Amino acid sequence: MWKWEAKGQAKAVIVLVHSAYEHHIRYAWQIDQWRSENFHVITGDLPGHGKSAPANQPHQESFIAYEESVRASTLAALEEQLPVFIVAHGLGATIVMNFLSHNPYPIAGVVFSSPWLRLIKTPSKFSAALTGLHKLTSNMAIEHHIHIHDLTRNKEVIEQEKDDSLYNSTVTVGWYHELQTYLKQTAQNIGKFPDIPIFIQTGEVDAIADQAYTKLWLKQQELKEFSFKEWPRCYHDLFQEPEREDVFISSHLFIKNVLRSLGYVVT
Repeated sequence: MWKWEAKGQAKAVIVLVHSAYEHHIRYAWQIDQWRSENFHVITGDLPGHGKSAPANQPHQESFIAYEESVRASTLAALEEQLPVFIVAHGLGATIVMNFLSHNPYPIAGVVFSSPWLRLIKTPSKFSAALTGLHKLTSNMAIEHHIHIHDLTRNKEVIEQEKDDSLYNSTVTVGWYHELQTYLKQTAQNIGKFPDIPIFIQTGEVDAIADQAYTKLWLKQQELKEFSFKEWPRCYHDLFQEPEREDVFISSHLFIKNVLRSLGYVVT
């Protein structure tokens, strides 16, 4: 876990949670944007991801470990005695959805981008069939085949990350089976998410996650304040897209409005 200090007087803390297979270094641009707007940022790699991951090993971490990582980051943020917002992407958003549904921490609001509740992009048919035999084949490695060019159409990002040695979409059959169960359980958490302000953003051309399930999940929660935006032409990884400055501005405006509603003077 790392903390990046705001460049001026901090007005809140952002807990940043990345998606599956990647690592927090991919969020350097976003971290710098939050710091420039005077937010502390607390983030790190989920268990089994980034530099802490065993080299060339498939993902087989437990989802309980993922949630405990979010818990640790949230508790560290709350120690700052400032409003805390969670900004989470992809599987990270799904983990936070599930975590907050069962852990009522005093979070000021959340921003989710492209949550995983049902996947469009799946392993090969052969690999998917193996999930029915997961007890016999749970340690077998399969490739999810989610690559950088599936996540964004930003040519600059693709060129920078095409040889990223820390990005790894190889998983075990057991992990993939647990993922499917976890996504289904989270999607069925009707009315359990805490009544805090929430902003969900998705991409119109998301080839990874079925965002119809995200809309349905949002409608099923008992929330007084929520926003939803689908970005035209955008792929899955909104904060890496050519429109990422606009995506950030929308996220920042949402958080500024929440801070105003809490009685903070925000410039």
